[in-house]
Amino acid sequence: MGQYSLPDMPYDYAALEPAITGEILELHHAKHHAAYVKGANDTLEQLAEARDKAQFGGLVGLEKTFAFHLSGHVLHTQFWQNLSPDGGDRPDGELADAITEHFGSFEAFQKQLTAATVGVQGSGWGVLAWEPLGRRLIVEQVYDHHGNVGMNTTPLLVFDAWEHAYYLQYRNVRPDYVTKLWDLINWNDVISRYTAAKGV
Repeated sequence: MGQYSLPDMPYDYAALEPAITGEILELHHAKHHAAYVKGANDTLEQLAEARDKAQFGGLVGLEKTFAFHLSGHVLHTQFWQNLSPDGGDRPDGELADAITEHFGSFEAFQKQLTAATVGVQGSGWGVLAWEPLGRRLIVEQVYDHHGNVGMNTTPLLVFDAWEHAYYLQYRNVRPDYVTKLWDLINWNDVISRYTAAKGV
């Protein structure tokens, strides 16, 4: 009954070197991301079994587990697409204008997203998101894979701050890893997400 599958990477595991080693990327995708896909599918089966048996005593825990694994799958799928071996620099056009409008400047936005990612307590993500009610860009922190985000926000750019994303290479110096991520951003992907989110 599996509903989710591990996506292929949009580039080779070694393509983001030296910023992210091929060893880290392979472990991150083939082991960690794959575990979230399996976890989401397994929990769906457990939820179906609970429905079939009308046994809902463990429902709260199952719902939380499903949200954890599904969010991990969604965020990692986007993370791979947000990065590119040809990435870096900064966006142009409407996204660039919106960043200046909502953060004051690209540099101010860059500092805020960097600080949000570096400052995640424990495991989580730094996120540039579209908030549709105020029709504005915001920076959020995602703890683990969910929580501390505005309802209905759409992630546009996600930075993985879990230790498995960087520890083999950067040890406990998360700021150095986050600095390198800026050189890998696939702004075309971020722009397309912004255009789609803003149009809703």
